[in-house]
Amino acid sequence: AEGKLRFTRKPDGKSVEGSAACGDMVAVYIKVDPETKVLSDVKFESYGCASNIATGSIITEMAKGKTLEEAKKISWQQASEALGGLPPMKAHCSVLAVAGLRAAIANYEEKHGLVTEREPTTEQVVRYRLRHVMNPLTGLDLVRTKLVKEIEVQAGRVRVVVDLPADHQFAAAIKQDIVEKTEPLWDVEEVVVEFTE
Repeated sequence: AEGKLRFTRKPDGKSVEGSAACGDMVAVYIKVDPETKVLSDVKFESYGCASNIATGSIITEMAKGKTLEEAKKISWQQASEALGGLPPMKAHCSVLAVAGLRAAIANYEEKHGLVTEREPTTEQVVRYRLRHVMNPLTGLDLVRTKLVKEIEVQAGRVRVVVDLPADHQFAAAIKQDIVEKTEPLWDVEEVVVEFTE
């Protein structure tokens, strides 16, 4: 992974956007000052072309030192301009980097009760979240590879049934990823992941 940078401590917010199977994927990790809500550090992991690596790098530079609200306003056009422009066929790289940053901020805000739009969690909301859980076998998400057999949302409890055996080599990683993606939702108190065998 190019552009790979790790925190010595667990990040306050993180995200993964894109798909390795499509050729471009970026993971963004943020540290946030709890008092000022300023991004004290931003790091990324990039899997993909040079443009993907460059946009991930420029986004971290642009976001560091900004408040969460300021960082959310960074646009993919600004990222592209900061790099001196990108060819049209590579514009998606800056879109991906900005999406990763915004998703990491949203992850932080959810975990710290800062989300103001509090719509009830539905099956559709959970299914959208599961589109960001990768199936390591294919590099595609669980929804596209049709591994999500059932989603049940009831009274603060989310139950997800995955069409894999419990002793599958990636079962534990997939379960952890599902929990990490759905547990921060404001009205979710428990996430249960079950396997079909």
